[in-house]
Amino acid sequence: MDPLRLSGPQFIGLLESGEIHEAVLGSGARVVVVDGSSLPDRCDGPAEDRFQTLAALVVAVADDPEARRPDWADLVVAPESPVLDSVLDTVGTNPLAATTLAILLRTGRGRTIAQGLVAESTAYGLVQAGPEFALWRRHHPPRVRTDPAGPAVVATRRDHVLSITLDRPHVLNAFDARMRDDLVAALQVAAVDPTVTSVVVRGAGRSFCSGGDLDEFGSRPDPVTAHLVRLGRSAGRALAEVAAKTTVHLHGAAVGSGIELAAFSGRVVADPSTTIALPEVRMGLIPGAGGTVSLPRRIGRHATLLLAVGPASIDAVTALRWGLVDELGP
Repeated sequence: MDPLRLSGPQFIGLLESGEIHEAVLGSGARVVVVDGSSLPDRCDGPAEDRFQTLAALVVAVADDPEARRPDWADLVVAPESPVLDSVLDTVGTNPLAATTLAILLRTGRGRTIAQGLVAESTAYGLVQAGPEFALWRRHHPPRVRTDPAGPAVVATRRDHVLSITLDRPHVLNAFDARMRDDLVAALQVAAVDPTVTSVVVRGAGRSFCSGGDLDEFGSRPDPVTAHLVRLGRSAGRALAEVAAKTTVHLHGAAVGSGIELAAFSGRVVADPSTTIALPEVRMGLIPGAGGTVSLPRRIGRHATLLLAVGPASIDAVTALRWGLVDELGP
């Protein structure tokens, strides 16, 4: 796609005057690329308020993207970085989902976990009912599949330790409604029993969790029902309630809901084989298992958005450097 390219003073001037909305919508651009080398980290007053509702993704170009993340930008990239090409490709393909995610993240500061989950679920319902997900669903029709008998989550207790294992290894522990309900039930034991002082979560088979079960996406009868189900049976909220005593061990794929849920825990240990990704925007969606709440609390909103619209995945070493995982280990 063709972004709107501005110098720093131009961008701030348009924000302050209110003309930036007209400039973005008039050009059709969903990405504004700003030379951020000489701009302050914050803009105040009307400019800050207008940025909150700007229907575009703002990318600042700066020499050290990991050291400087201005508040008026959604993403920061280095000059001539190939990351920008990846961002433009993702946003150009699914501009509604990408822009919705950017706005949700930039307005998330100050929300509690519960408030963040409500905001995320509301936005998720909007994009799930939108044209971009409908197009993805037409090209990826759900399959009819029969799961092996037995629980999707296995929980065992030994002394004060509750061990929880995601147990759908035949589909790389894809997170479906049954697994969600089983996981919430297991975590509720830790929440109500004070003698459980340690919770350990793992995945059976080759991966921790390959993300939401794609065959269930969009299967609820309407967006409102789906929204209320997400709020009432939130595995993210259940993990957050016992985060202080929970360690999650990642290996293989930790994708979508796999990393969104893990990030709620107090400690995350990743095998060096771990690959982490947030693929939802490429499907016309946004993270819907709590990722817009859990990941920014660990790595900030800029890195969260980069994971969603930038290069397809990161490895365990990068995740450790970012703070998304706390330790590398088998």
